[in-house]
Amino acid sequence: MGFFVRIDILTLFPAMFRGMLDSSIVRIAIEKKLADVRLSNVRNFTYDRHRSVDDTPYGGGPGMLLRPEPIFRAVEAIAWTEHTAPELLLMTPQGEPFTQHIAQQLSLKKHIAIICGHYEGFDERIRIGLKPWEISIGDYVLSGGEIPAMAIIDAIIRLLPGALGDQQSPESESFQNGLLEYAQYTKPIVWRDMPVPEVLSSGHHQKIRDWQFRSAYERTLARRPDLLEKFLQKNSQVLDKSKNTSFPP
Repeated sequence: MGFFVRIDILTLFPAMFRGMLDSSIVRIAIEKKLADVRLSNVRNFTYDRHRSVDDTPYGGGPGMLLRPEPIFRAVEAIAWTEHTAPELLLMTPQGEPFTQHIAQQLSLKKHIAIICGHYEGFDERIRIGLKPWEISIGDYVLSGGEIPAMAIIDAIIRLLPGALGDQQSPESESFQNGLLEYAQYTKPIVWRDMPVPEVLSSGHHQKIRDWQFRSAYERTLARRPDLLEKFLQKNSQVLDKSKNTSFPP
């Protein structure tokens, strides 16, 4: 069986990814040949003796910018698949906010390439010439794109068929159905006067599903009302059903 997805990472610091690639779900997916993750050091695509990848910005300003030449060469050196070019991602706080929906879209791709920036930012011609999909993992600034790239890789790989031991696991997680994940419990049945809700050990599957939905709904209402509003707009049938049940609202 071939790989479900190939992911190329273009970075100045490939060693940062070793822990992630050798651990947990990502390692298992690679061992199962569900994913092929390759690291490319952008410095290898410089031609000057100092292996320079950055320079001062025209017009002045703080910091250094990544130059376009090594980024273009690194992207062009990636082995393109037989039928399609890779989905090219650029990690930047200016990008589209990363969501579970985007993770699902990317998990269906056969080939993804991720550009990890560093320093003050990118020469604008990287955006203009390569036309990457610009993605942000939040409204804050990190030292580089490596940590955002790791988050995105993990989110993608765990959605691949066979990556998780229990294939139902991703279906019940936060954001997968538009709500935060419901509260969960394990043994012991009572811990320091905190009992597991009785319904969860009742064996009544419909009542358990009802409780889980209510728990997810109430948690989303309390913590992310913005998500709940979107969920209700997209699920009018749930609203109709809720009028005749104990579900919220």
